[in-house]
This record gives sequence, C-alpha cells and structure tokens, in this order.
Amino acid sequence: MASESKQRFSEEANKHYTYSSAESLLENLDDLSKMIQHHEQYQRKRLDELDSYYLGNNTTILKKKRRKEEHLADHRATHNFAKYVSQFIQGYMVGIPIKTQHNEDRINDTIKKINRDNDADAHNSEMILDLSVYGRAYELLYRNKEDQNCFTMLSPLETFVIYDNTVEKRPIAAVRYIHDSVNNEELTVELYTKDKIYTYTTVKDKQSYQLENPEEKAHYFQAVPIIEYTNNRFRQGDFENVLSLIDLYDAAESDTANYMTDLNDALLVIKGRLGMMDYMEDNDTGEKIQKMKEANFLYIEPEVDEEGNEGNVSADYIYKKYDVAGVEKYKDRIQADIHKFTNTPDLNDENFSGVQSGESMKYKLFGLEQIRATKERLFKRSLRDRYRLLNNILNKASEGGFDVNDITITFTPNLPKSLKDEIDMFSSLGGELSQQTKLNILSMIENPEEEQKLIEQELKERQKSQISNYMEN
Repeated sequence: MASESKQRFSEEANKHYTYSSAESLLENLDDLSKMIQHHEQYQRKRLDELDSYYLGNNTTILKKKRRKEEHLADHRATHNFAKYVSQFIQGYMVGIPIKTQHNEDRINDTIKKINRDNDADAHNSEMILDLSVYGRAYELLYRNKEDQNCFTMLSPLETFVIYDNTVEKRPIAAVRYIHDSVNNEELTVELYTKDKIYTYTTVKDKQSYQLENPEEKAHYFQAVPIIEYTNNRFRQGDFENVLSLIDLYDAAESDTANYMTDLNDALLVIKGRLGMMDYMEDNDTGEKIQKMKEANFLYIEPEVDEEGNEGNVSADYIYKKYDVAGVEKYKDRIQADIHKFTNTPDLNDENFSGVQSGESMKYKLFGLEQIRATKERLFKRSLRDRYRLLNNILNKASEGGFDVNDITITFTPNLPKSLKDEIDMFSSLGGELSQQTKLNILSMIENPEEEQKLIEQELKERQKSQISNYMEN
C-alpha cells in the first residue's frame, strides 16, 4: 500500500490556467465555472494558509492535537517568522520608492501625475508584500468617473489570469470572483478580456457554478486590464519553503512552555506503607494508576525482605528531565535555518551588531541580493505592462501617448548608509554641493527652500548694513 504523501500543498495549488482563446471560453462557460471551482478548491486553500501564517495564525500548532493526557498543559505558541521575512524583504526592496523616469519632460510629467493620483509608492510597496506572501499579486487598471486613469490591487484569493496555449503564454482573460457578504454561497464573477468586462452571478452547489445573468461593458485598454505579477518562476512566496521549520519552532517553544507548567504539577512519589490502601481499594491496576494521576501522586510499595521487614519510606517528586542546553541549541538551529533558507538576516545575531556601511551589509545580504535581482526583473516586466496599458488608453482618449521602452525604472536597495563617508569621498574627488543640497542633508531643517530664502534675506540685510556703514564713514 502506498504511503500517504506529506506534501503540504497539492501540485494543483499553483498551476496556471490556460485556454485556446477568450472567444472559445465565452462560448464554453462551463469550462470557466470549472476554473473557478478549481481555484476555490485547490489554489485558495494554499493562499489562505499563507495568509494565516503572515497574520501569525500558524495553522499546524493551532489545529493539531498535541497532548494525549487531558490534565497536561497544552500551550500553543506561534512565532511570526512569516511576517518578519516578508516585511524585511518589502522594506529592503521598496523602502526607498521605485523611480520611473521618461526622457521627455512632457511625458515624464504625465507619468508623475498618474503615479501621484494613484499613490504609486504605497501601491508598489503593497504589491511587493503580496508577492512575498502569496508568490503572486494582481493589479486592475480602470478609468474612473472623473476620467482619471487608475490602478488598484486585487486580492490573490479571488483573482486569476487565464493564458493562451502558446509558448508565449499571453493573457487572454482574467477572473475576479466576489462572495456575497450576506450569502456566502452566491458569487459575482467578473471576466475581463482585451476589450470587454463580463459580469455574471452564480450560486455555488455540488454540481456546478452555473454562470447566469450576463452583463457586459466595454473598456479601452486594448488588452486584459488585470496584470499578474509573479515573485519567481514558481510563484512561490518568500517564507513558503520554511513553513515546516516554523512549525518545528512553534512546537519546540510550546513544549518548553508545557514543561515549565507541568513541572509545577509534578508527581509525588511515596515509597512505604502510609495507610493509603483504603484509597486504593480498587483492584484494577489501570484504575489505580488513573486515580493516582488525578490525585497528583504516585504510591509505590517498598520491597519486603525475607524476614518481613519493609524498606525505608521516602518521598520525592518526579518529572520529565529537561535538557536545557540541548533544547535551546535545537531551537537556535531551527531559527538559523529559517533565516538561511529565506535569505533574510537575523538582526539579533552578533554578525549584524554595531554600525556598518551599506557595502559591508551587501556582502552579508548576498543571498538576498540574488533574490532581489530576480524579483526586480519580474516586477519591472509587469510595471512595463502597466504603463503599456496606460499608454493605450491615453492614445485612445487623445491625451498623448508615449513609448514604454523609453521609461527607466530604478530600484534602490534600502541599506544603511554612512552619510559622512559619502561626503568625505565626494569631497576628496573635488566635488561641490549646492547650498540647497546641503540643507536637504540636515534633518533639523524641515523646509530647505524656506531656509534658503531666509539665508538669502539675511545676506541682503548684511550687505545693506555694510553699504550703509560705508556711506556714513
């Protein structure tokens, strides 16, 4: 008989959905229903679990029955390594906002306005976080009632993209399904194609999700307006590969807490006849032992020698011995493995203590730097899709388009920097800074431009005073 697989998620949990064309899909809505069912049954289960770990609700330690005896302590300690990993990577990648620059001032102003209207810095940061947690993120572009071009996040728990069957895997449609807030069995399904948005309603049942009451409206992005961002080739989250290690750490810490609690309820061992047999009048050994455990003591009769003499009477507590050094070393090893396999540093480690330059930190974050390169490359590709769609609708609205390939997208790793070292190096190379830049460096100056005006005003007043003194003399 084949052994049961211990794989955490099904292979179906991260597969891409493909179809021949959007036109064929619209003619075969039963196939679309099957995709939605598949996403709910397989893909959402994985996404929900990753979401739970990020929120600190580590499912294994919280759900699994751990203690056989009812009277023993059963602490469930969760440790939010998942949030630490994702937030560290998020801050490292976009703690300094992504810069988008076009070589034409007019177009650059247009892009800046769109980014400002959509709070692009915050949006990009949240997209990076979704990538880290779920391994994928989704963005919807739309035109609002004020004729502004907008983009917003969609939840990976209720969104997926459908690709064609070619080697290029071009998106032909995207699905967003929303549960009714009152009746969870009712769904609203939105299907996005390159030129239209179709809206259906459906009621979930065991047979099928029959799509009904179709409505449609046009959009003018000339491509599927939902963009899928991917974290890596396998769409795996940044802490997904260490979920089992997080479970081990939770179990080890919980067992330590249970030991400390159980130690207070240690069994009292009594050796000798102390008139206790009335309490133990039941002849069944199992029931005797159970009564002893419930009473929190253990009665043991001493040996009797050939002359009928009993051994000495003694009493002591017994409890499970705790290898402090061994257990702590075991937990340290698990914690080190979590950081190693996620390429995130343990900032409490002595190797990260003290003041360090950005360059020295780069060497210690070498593994994370390799991951960052992959994440940036994939993120830039999807960002260009965003601006390509924006360009399409700007052209359609006669608001002026642009060449997406002329946009420069720059990521800046958020590393600690020694400002003094930078200034010293710049000065040694003969560089000079403007007064405005110098004022920007100082944290005590809230408004450098206002400070510059005050400086210029004071300079003019001094010059007037000097001229006045000169004239008087």
